Amino acid sequence: MTQNLDTGLIWFRRDLRVADNAALHLALSRCRQVHCLFIFDKAILSGLPHADRRVEFIRESLVELDAALRQLSGKVGAGLIVRHALASDELPRLAALLKVQAVFAARDYEPQALARDDTVRAALAQAGCAFFTCKDQVIFEGREILTQSGTPYGVFTPYKNNWLSRVAPEHLTQHDSAPLGQRLLERPPALQQPVPSLHALGFEPTNLASLKIPTGESGGQALFDTFFERMDDYHATRDFPAVKGPSYLGVHLRFGTVSIRQLVRIALQRQAAGSAGAAVWLSELVWRDFYFAILANFPQVAQRAFKPEYDAIQWESGPGAEALFKAWCEGRTGYPLVDAAMAQINQTGYMHNRLRMVAGSFLVKDLGIDWRWGERYFAEKLNDFDLSANNGGWQWVASSGCDAQPYFRIFNPVSQSEKFDPQGKFIRRYLPQLAGLSDKAIHAPWAAKPQERQMAGVVLGQNYPHPVVAHDEARAKTLQRYAVVKKSGVPEAK
Repeated sequence: MTQNLDTGLIWFRRDLRVADNAALHLALSRCRQVHCLFIFDKAILSGLPHADRRVEFIRESLVELDAALRQLSGKVGAGLIVRHALASDELPRLAALLKVQAVFAARDYEPQALARDDTVRAALAQAGCAFFTCKDQVIFEGREILTQSGTPYGVFTPYKNNWLSRVAPEHLTQHDSAPLGQRLLERPPALQQPVPSLHALGFEPTNLASLKIPTGESGGQALFDTFFERMDDYHATRDFPAVKGPSYLGVHLRFGTVSIRQLVRIALQRQAAGSAGAAVWLSELVWRDFYFAILANFPQVAQRAFKPEYDAIQWESGPGAEALFKAWCEGRTGYPLVDAAMAQINQTGYMHNRLRMVAGSFLVKDLGIDWRWGERYFAEKLNDFDLSANNGGWQWVASSGCDAQPYFRIFNPVSQSEKFDPQGKFIRRYLPQLAGLSDKAIHAPWAAKPQERQMAGVVLGQNYPHPVVAHDEARAKTLQRYAVVKKSGVPEAK
């Protein structure tokens, strides 16, 4: 696209990097000169806890982005304009102040973001300013991947097959802004403040640094470089939480400090070379696109079940349900793998993907609690919280979503523990009070011989809880609860 505008503004949002940034490249290609902006949106921040790792992650990543933009431009006074305001008000105000002809941004797909962008677009249009958005955080968006009948997919495997058949080099092209960096403008004197501190934003420091979670574009690249060395083994290691198997790139994908195009390009190359691990990891990246497409084409999933008949289920309610939910949140269910998983998310903001399924299934199908309660809790706690993936994952364990597990498939938290943490290494890491139990007993302390519990210093009801439910009884109750779905005519899987 040729240059045809004098002054533009790039609004960074979920793309906090310089390398392969589609919106930055578009702005620099279209405009003679470009301002750079990030807004800490009060509409989002006001609902967050005062110690939120995501805000700290963004803040640290912006410091690096600011420096990268200065380097790209070759100008000391260039860099990032950072504001703390309502984006829907501040963006049009700044666009007028800076006298820009167009604002550029990478597309966001969440309902609240779409509503915000509609407000911004209308305000800019009134002032004669254009608003251009482009695809950046996915490979295929919206209705780009459809069935032969022209409808969105609701099942993953045919979506994935179509996705793989369609992906081509032009979808993975790197957007190199380096040759155009001199077009970045120096900031006006009144807007040359540094990236605000957490305190100035109304937040407190977290344990982000002590967790050694790398931030910014350099942090994302370093994580990927490390993962690349073990990518070929991903298929064999990804389900074991005590093993360093995952990429740990979730938070970087969430805030765009890595390029999805780079990751897919390399995964495809490794898959072509025969890497089974790369093929499985690529499938996970396709799942990410799939859930984005589900949210875009079926926005009602943000509030309701993808399969409407599942909204007829009667979930537990009242003080008893609230007490069980609190026990689950605090890792006091009496099932060690579930409790260790909840300790992990509470302490670190991360939960291993296998454990997200196990802990989620336990809440919904052992405790009988509405999946939306768990979805909200994860939304508050996860560093890599993404509405589409979080919603998709929770609806998967509840069997109410697209391509979900059948309602009669109910994870046994003990057998899952024995299979995926056989030596109890993960449990011991997060539940040290159980460390003295044998590899067999640690998965179900209540079933251990009293003498072994005594020798290990485990006192049920004191330093570790009794199980809040009996799994077999809970399973039977869940099948009764889900009978309403069976009566609706949904066939059982064969």
